[in-house]
Amino acid sequence: MAGQWVDASTAILVEGASDRAAVLAAARILGVDLASDGVAVVPMGGAMSVRRFAAELGGDAGLRLRGLCDAAELRFFQRAGLDEGAVFVCRPDLEAELVRALGHRRTEDVLEREGDLRLFRMFQQQPAQRVRSLDQQLHRFFGTTSGRKEHYGAVLTSALAAHELPAPLRGVIGAGQ
Repeated sequence: MAGQWVDASTAILVEGASDRAAVLAAARILGVDLASDGVAVVPMGGAMSVRRFAAELGGDAGLRLRGLCDAAELRFFQRAGLDEGAVFVCRPDLEAELVRALGHRRTEDVLEREGDLRLFRMFQQQPAQRVRSLDQQLHRFFGTTSGRKEHYGAVLTSALAAHELPAPLRGVIGAGQ
C-alpha cells in the first residue's frame, strides 16, 4: 500500500470515496493543488481501517497524516494515534455539513441540476420517509444508489463558494500549509 503513495509527503485519510470526492472538490475551490503539494487523499473503506492505514502510511512510509471523519468515528482516529490537531471532524457527518452549508433550497437546486429532484420527490413519498425530517431524507437519499454518495460529495461541495466550505473541509486541506 505505501508504495502507491511514493510521491506524497502527506496523506489525508478519509472514510470513503464520497469524502475523497468532497476533499478534492474543496481543494479545487480553494485553488490548492494537493498532488503538487505532495498530498494524497486516501479513502480507507471505512473508519475502522484507520489504524492499519496510519501504521502503514504514517509509520512505515513516514507520511504526515491528517484525517477527516464523522463525529461518531472520531474514536477510531484517536485510537490510531493521529494527532488531535490533524483530525477534522464533521458533525454529525460530511453530508450534513454540506447540506447545512448549502441550505435546503440550494441542495434541492443541485438535485434538480443533476436530474435527481423528481426521484427525490418520489423517495420522499415512501411511507418510511414521510415521518423523517428533510435532512434525514436527503441523507438517506444520497446513500440509496451505488455511486450517488460519491457523486453528491463532489457536486454539493462544488456548489459552494470558498467562504462557504464547511470548516472540517477547509481545515483538512489547509492544515500544515
